[in-house]
Amino acid sequence: MAQQSGGGVQSVERVFDLLEIIAGQGGTATLSELATESELPLPTIHRLLRTLLSKGYVRQLANRKYALGPRLIRLGDAAGRQLGANAKHELHELVKNMEETANMAVLDGDYVLYVAQAPSPHAMRMFTEVGQRVHPHASGVGKAMLSTLDDDAVRAIVGRTGMPTPTKQSLGTVEELLADLSLTRERGYAIDEGEQELGVRCIAVPLPNAPTPSAISISGPNTRVTEELTVQAVPLLQAAAARIVASIEDS
Repeated sequence: MAQQSGGGVQSVERVFDLLEIIAGQGGTATLSELATESELPLPTIHRLLRTLLSKGYVRQLANRKYALGPRLIRLGDAAGRQLGANAKHELHELVKNMEETANMAVLDGDYVLYVAQAPSPHAMRMFTEVGQRVHPHASGVGKAMLSTLDDDAVRAIVGRTGMPTPTKQSLGTVEELLADLSLTRERGYAIDEGEQELGVRCIAVPLPNAPTPSAISISGPNTRVTEELTVQAVPLLQAAAARIVASIEDS
């Protein structure tokens, strides 16, 4: 029988620790990195990895590194859909009040994954496909999520993903990003000023104490998403974010 640790099953805890370490290393990790980070004996790591490999939750690459496996995609997609389902009512309420497209996204590995959307009633509106992944530094929801992490974690993420610049407004250096995130933390919301698409402004807030870094936003043409609208939108977004987290905890 597996030992229990702190009310949990020790072997299960160790399995999830290994998966978290691989994810934290950008999706791949060497055996030595797993041993150093987990502080587990090598025979224990080998045993747990054999189980994960056989189930498809981990795969071994040609360079002998261990990578997250394809079975995790199905679990991640299901979890994302559940988070999106919890958010849909709140997103529709935001659209009712703001008349601009509302989105919810989560940090999936090192990238932003959109999990839910409620469209604006305007003919000219923003559309981001649910399931789309984008770089976090060039989106409002991404910067809102990065603002919940420390600077070292942010540096590690953009070090792995790079910082492409979709528009001339996009942030292109880590220093620019960290300065933007400092301002985001200070004011409590992130702004995408045409950094993903020129002429589009996005206002986003992180979900407080969410189980995984998550954010919601409204976005639309910058002729409509003005400073005046931002003042109205931020408290509505923050209240909606708090209710979404409460619904996740209750579900």
